[in-house]
Amino acid sequence: MSFSVLNHGAASITLSPSNNLCFPIPNFNRPRFYSQPHSNSQLHHNFVVADSSFNGMLDINPTPSSVFEVGKMLGSLVRNKQFHTAISLSHQMELNGIQPNFVTLNILLNCFCHLSQLNFAFSVLAKIIKLGYQPNTVTLTALMKGMCLSGQIKKALDFHDDVISKGFQLDQISYGILIDGLCKKGETTAALELLRRIESLMVEPNVVMYSAVIHSLCKDKLVSDAFHLYSEMIVKKIYPDVVTYTNLIYGLCKEGEMRKAIALLNEMLLKNISPNIVTFNTLIGAFSREGEARKARNVFAIMIKQGVKPNVVTYNSLIDGYFLVKEVNRATYVFNTIARTEVKPTVISYNVMINGLCKNKMVDEAMNLFKEMYLKNISPDIVTYNSLIDGLCKSGRISDVWDLLDEMHDRGQPADVVTYTSILDALFKNHQVDKAIELLAKIKDQGIQLNMYTYTILVNGLCKNGRIKDALEVYRDLLIKGYHFDVRMHIVMIDGLCKEGLFDEALSLMSKMEDNSCTPNAVTYKTLIRALSKNDKNEKVVKLHREMIARGLSSE
Repeated sequence: MSFSVLNHGAASITLSPSNNLCFPIPNFNRPRFYSQPHSNSQLHHNFVVADSSFNGMLDINPTPSSVFEVGKMLGSLVRNKQFHTAISLSHQMELNGIQPNFVTLNILLNCFCHLSQLNFAFSVLAKIIKLGYQPNTVTLTALMKGMCLSGQIKKALDFHDDVISKGFQLDQISYGILIDGLCKKGETTAALELLRRIESLMVEPNVVMYSAVIHSLCKDKLVSDAFHLYSEMIVKKIYPDVVTYTNLIYGLCKEGEMRKAIALLNEMLLKNISPNIVTFNTLIGAFSREGEARKARNVFAIMIKQGVKPNVVTYNSLIDGYFLVKEVNRATYVFNTIARTEVKPTVISYNVMINGLCKNKMVDEAMNLFKEMYLKNISPDIVTYNSLIDGLCKSGRISDVWDLLDEMHDRGQPADVVTYTSILDALFKNHQVDKAIELLAKIKDQGIQLNMYTYTILVNGLCKNGRIKDALEVYRDLLIKGYHFDVRMHIVMIDGLCKEGLFDEALSLMSKMEDNSCTPNAVTYKTLIRALSKNDKNEKVVKLHREMIARGLSSE
């Protein structure tokens, strides 16, 4: 039995026990071929311990049977995800004259697959064949997993088809990996088709496969389809587990169906399926985002009662939820609670706090937390800086913003479009138009691509500062360049024209909105109606009111 395997590099391998071809094998004679840099002290420590154990084993039993002991050691390292260390130890094994067997070669191949080093994995496969071993389901599954982890899902599917056409048998683990790979690539339909197909290949679908497709359907907001699949599982006596339920809860939360999500949590508890940290974090996060801080707290209480320990994600969600409903003291209390637990706050924890404080005009308190980050060796990221800069801008503290920009530059953290948009908005609101235009030129020189929100801030700032001609020039230039304006940009421009008494131009602009695939909303009409009413353009006001009613828009 033989079959062609996908091209990796220059070689195309044909699997056959009798094949005596020579393929490029990784150079295992180079010292410490695959150990990571010493900066990873834990990894270096693991290698030293494994190397010491290995040398001790050789002293006791330097016979060929040592390969079985090495196999056990490699297996242990792989279970602990110490792939680099396992590869290094495999290298040491060969240097000491111990020939690898099928088990150790499979482990080595698996390590390369986990590290997305497919060329090396296929070289190990060539060595397996050269030594007269027949690749088995474990070998083939590892290779497919490597392709999926590398994002090469099409190659994994082609490899699968090649394998099956030559009579090799795959198992539930193989198909679970393929289906999960398709789902992670957003290929939900293909994953569902494969799930339907595997029974004809003498493999029973299991809860892992169904759960993966259910999660993908929920991500695609196809929650009703996910529930159909869930019902199908029940009919087939494939019993949902905590992952299945958590995925369905995630889908319901995404749709805002919080009552149904809680009902599903209760169903889990009634069936003695223990929710895990992901289940609870999904619910707490959703309630917090919905502004339902009290309900988030209630879920947190159930979580504690169930003996599930909160993690940093739990606390971050609660803090964010409290800030959303302006409960600053509660948010601060939760943040301070973290210090009394085993949980360590992350940069995200500080970002949530700093952003919340800035939005509640507590910029000094946010700056204190920013300084605390350095004391705790937590490096601020672009989100930290952007939250602080936005807070300072909205507080009118422009001079402090320039200092923070300098600090960003000194620390190698480049400003982005969000950073500059906050500053542009502040400059325009402080009537520093020339400085804003100067900054805009600097942004463009840096090659930063402006987004529609930034352009809207620019046009609005120009209009508000009596620079309607400049605003129109920017607007028309963007239109020529093929930009698609949203309703906010049109409202800003219409408002600017109205303030200059250019009502006909404003009306003309609104009439052309739909030509740009943008439908006027109630705010668009009200902006025009308010301006026309102030200038006694009653006939036009009546006409616009009628249009609003015809469109089903509320005039209140």
